[in-house]
Amino acid sequence: MLTRDGLIADLRQLGLGRGDIVMVHAAISRIGPVLGGVDTVIAALREVAGTVLAYADWNADYEALLGPDGSIPQAWRDLVPGFHAGTSRAARGNGIFPEFLRTTPGALRSANPGASVVAIGDQAAALTADHPLDDGYGPGSPFARLVAAGGKVLMLGAPLDTITLLHHAEHLADVPGKRIKRVEVPFATPEGTRWRWCHEFDTADPVIAGLPDDYFGQILRDYLVIGRAEQGRVGQAAAVLVDASEITAFAIDWIEEFARR
Repeated sequence: MLTRDGLIADLRQLGLGRGDIVMVHAAISRIGPVLGGVDTVIAALREVAGTVLAYADWNADYEALLGPDGSIPQAWRDLVPGFHAGTSRAARGNGIFPEFLRTTPGALRSANPGASVVAIGDQAAALTADHPLDDGYGPGSPFARLVAAGGKVLMLGAPLDTITLLHHAEHLADVPGKRIKRVEVPFATPEGTRWRWCHEFDTADPVIAGLPDDYFGQILRDYLVIGRAEQGRVGQAAAVLVDASEITAFAIDWIEEFARR
């Protein structure tokens, strides 16, 4: 059985330290058998770093009902549950870590449904406050604040192409033909579901035509080649720790170079 103290030692060996702000993508099963499960992983991260974040998203299955223009049919308008930052579940497709972090006492969540981030620790409030409902990966987002604050990203057994911060790089990259998604989004209010038009780069597909589906992973693999990341193991999981500002700048250059080919 892996223990909290053992995970703490591994995280410190990897390069995490007191006061760090770290966004975590975790494949919990790859860490190995942990005494206390996901809560122990979160406790270890909190002991080592000052603030821990995760990409939450939410269950937007209602999008299957949207018309070609992104609008919700009238017959469904009062039936779709609205997004509530405090109670809506994190998207299950991101693994169990974000939902466990969201429900940890003291955690906060940002207000943009699809780009929502959960955070706990010293800088949680500053990182999650006032998340724009449009362009949720751009300026003013938790992703932009993570970069500005000198934060880090930890890939804890997670596939490299799941590094969500690179959606921020997509937003900033100066390339033509970015795919835009404009849809109605439901928000929970005391009066019932309120619908609002929201727009964002389409994160379901590469931001411009021609990019491979897993190009986030290719960017991160190319970044590893230049030796700027920390690599090691946390428990049994392969772990990669990168500087948020550096990987964002690297990804912007990578995307812009691809567009020039």
